[in-house]
Amino acid sequence: MFTARTVRLLVPSAAALWTSALGLWGLSRQNSVWRDEAATWQVARRSTAEIVQLLGNVDVVHGLYYLLMHGLFELFGPGTTVLRLPSVVATAVAAACVAALGHRLAGPWAGLGGGVALGLLPAVQFYLQEGRPYALVAAGAGVSTLLLVTLLEGRGRAVHWIAYSGTVALCGLLNWLSLMILPAHLLTLLLSGRNGRGGRSGHDLGGPGEPGEPGESREPGGRGGSGGSAGLGKRWAAAAGAAVACVLPLVLFSRSQSAQVSWIPPLTWHMLIGPAVLLAVGGAGALLDRRSPHRPDGPSAAAVGLPLLVVPHLGLAGLSLIQPLFLDRYVLFSLLGLALLIGAAIGVAVRTVSRRLPRAGWWLLPAIVAVAAVALLPQALAKRSPASRVDDVLAAADDVRRLKRPGDAVLFFPSARRDTRLVSPDAFSGLEDIALARTPERSGTLKGVEAEPARIRAAMLTHRRILLVTDAPAVSRPPATERDRMKRSVLRNHFRIVTDTQTRGRRVTLYERRTTPR
Repeated sequence: MFTARTVRLLVPSAAALWTSALGLWGLSRQNSVWRDEAATWQVARRSTAEIVQLLGNVDVVHGLYYLLMHGLFELFGPGTTVLRLPSVVATAVAAACVAALGHRLAGPWAGLGGGVALGLLPAVQFYLQEGRPYALVAAGAGVSTLLLVTLLEGRGRAVHWIAYSGTVALCGLLNWLSLMILPAHLLTLLLSGRNGRGGRSGHDLGGPGEPGEPGESREPGGRGGSGGSAGLGKRWAAAAGAAVACVLPLVLFSRSQSAQVSWIPPLTWHMLIGPAVLLAVGGAGALLDRRSPHRPDGPSAAAVGLPLLVVPHLGLAGLSLIQPLFLDRYVLFSLLGLALLIGAAIGVAVRTVSRRLPRAGWWLLPAIVAVAAVALLPQALAKRSPASRVDDVLAAADDVRRLKRPGDAVLFFPSARRDTRLVSPDAFSGLEDIALARTPERSGTLKGVEAEPARIRAAMLTHRRILLVTDAPAVSRPPATERDRMKRSVLRNHFRIVTDTQTRGRRVTLYERRTTPR
């Protein structure tokens, strides 16, 4: 029905369109922005010089992403669409890469199934609409893995090695933990050399399990190849070494800012339950892939997908034994391996059904997708709700806008809640930030530098009305600094609550001066 070339274009294109549709659905999240995205928003609005100054003190690991978002905000203006659209596009690229990999390694139905599956994974749906760099890293992981497979198939040239090294380096500059893709790729390289699989079988969509014309068989050391497995290994080591060398200064410098991740809890056994489930699902897909009659020139789907899924999780767990770092977003890119293995399992299922019921094979993938989409619909709706995040800075800004009067003062507790003002400065116009000594822009920080407690206390006592922006009780923590303890004490003893609003994880309280202190 379709030629092999048409299928090669249709499979990744369909996966990218499907994922883009999922990403654009509810993109504004009811016009909400939570604290992590607020960091992106407020930094992206600064000048390039101010961003560079900030990176010398904090968040250097996200420096490249902040500069990218600064450029987009300059071109299109700040907004939730501009904030999140790069992640949507990046995840669509990642889905297209999974689809292309699945098509090459396990047939078109495996490619289409894997590409569609990626966008349905709950963790992917969360970061699909997140104004942070993790989806961009996943896209780079997809591109670099696709380039690696091209090289393992013996079709690569020098430009492919340069592109591979550059892509891995770019991912490392977006998040240096993404360098854990290199040991995953090394394992794929070793497994491919051991298996020595050849005899390409180019499937088209003439039928669910119907092979097309066999493609030209290429040995790893053939034309465009790398002179055998030893030569391939040396070239990979050179490319990987160049990528690591580019990222190493960032890794070393970021160690001086390690206090930023001090809030991450130590690794515990219950934190490994979710990854264990993912590894079990991926392992089942790898076992099914061994039954596949599709035999590509290079590695199998299992040899690519399983290391990509397993190695980053194991690597992050190992690092977390030294310093707690175990957060799923740091290895979001590993879910490309899971999607590839799910696709391989779907490909096996389609071929099995097609041998007995040829017409039913055409409908198996749509049926699987429909069932999965319905089963995951509650998750999908939850991810697109403001309640899926800890808080919402825009909701708090709306409360401030409604409650303020000219001459009022504003306090933030803790000072990190100043992100509300930095994202929506117009909502705070006419208000005096009485605790602030140096602005975030001038101090090269995310939350600014506050005055000494005695000076803040004196400023508070000169105002009749103070607006306090803080966390809702469900997510708040006890005051950790002398400044915050003093703020709370003065408000309790010298002011009374007039209005107290709690919206989406943030609390805005209007205080009015008592006639007589407690």
